[in-house]
Amino acid sequence: MDAHGEQYLNKSAVLSALGIARMIQIGLGCTTLSLVAHQAGFSASYGTFCMFVWCFCFAVSLVIFTMDVTRLHGCMPISWDNFTVAFAMLATLMYITASVIYPVYFVQTVCTELRCEERNYRIAVTVCSSICSFAYAAEVLLTRAKPGHVVGYMSTVSGLLKIAQGFVACIIFGALANDGGFNRYVATQYCVAIYSLCFSVTVVVVVLTVSGKTSWVRFSFDRFVVIYTFFAVLLYISVAIIWPIFCFDLRYGHPRRPPECIRGKCGWDSRVVVAIFTYVNLIFYLIDLVYSQRIRFISQAPA
Repeated sequence: MDAHGEQYLNKSAVLSALGIARMIQIGLGCTTLSLVAHQAGFSASYGTFCMFVWCFCFAVSLVIFTMDVTRLHGCMPISWDNFTVAFAMLATLMYITASVIYPVYFVQTVCTELRCEERNYRIAVTVCSSICSFAYAAEVLLTRAKPGHVVGYMSTVSGLLKIAQGFVACIIFGALANDGGFNRYVATQYCVAIYSLCFSVTVVVVVLTVSGKTSWVRFSFDRFVVIYTFFAVLLYISVAIIWPIFCFDLRYGHPRRPPECIRGKCGWDSRVVVAIFTYVNLIFYLIDLVYSQRIRFISQAPA
């Protein structure tokens, strides 16, 4: 025991529901990586992304579990609870994405006799990855804010939505990187600037919260977040109108997919992805704004 009468190892980090969820994450993450390395394999940028997701999440999960068991997280100059729930939310989204991308590009329904074993390994990878996404989602559910409990900002719906907003923005940037056509018009360049601005501020909000440095903001941090979310909603509404016009209207673009487009290298497909996830992020920002105002109203209501 230490000077405060606490045991050096934290048994609840192993025996609690949260500890079990983290051990499942580590076990399935290790299994997924082993299957890929043994025979499933990967290639191209899509496969590299999936491999990065599995390696990154496995490594961070292992560090979190070790720090929690040994109680060493108290030595870190961050808000531990905010960090772990933020990572769990990010890992959930990353695993879901990898679990969709990998089978789409690497699992074939028809195989030759020599390639069927490889296909079976890839199906196993997809299954393990999919189940692992549920393990990370379980951690989010176990650590999210509950009525009557004092928790960190990242455990609230608004905090979790910040992670989702940043992740969706990364998907948008990935699609933009696959299509340089946005440089043709000032309007589409404006859209890219809005994506970048909102993403940057969202990252700042998450970093300040996880690092415990919200006091660096000269005025109320909660007010800053609500005001930013309000302006983000307005900016995303403008982008949700402008982007489809300058990409799919006959005067500026193509309303239908060009027949010569190659799968995985089609700029029109990328513009569709950007349009879809623009509306997804707009919905996230709207929910965030409504929830933030609701929490603020409740907190200010007289007892």
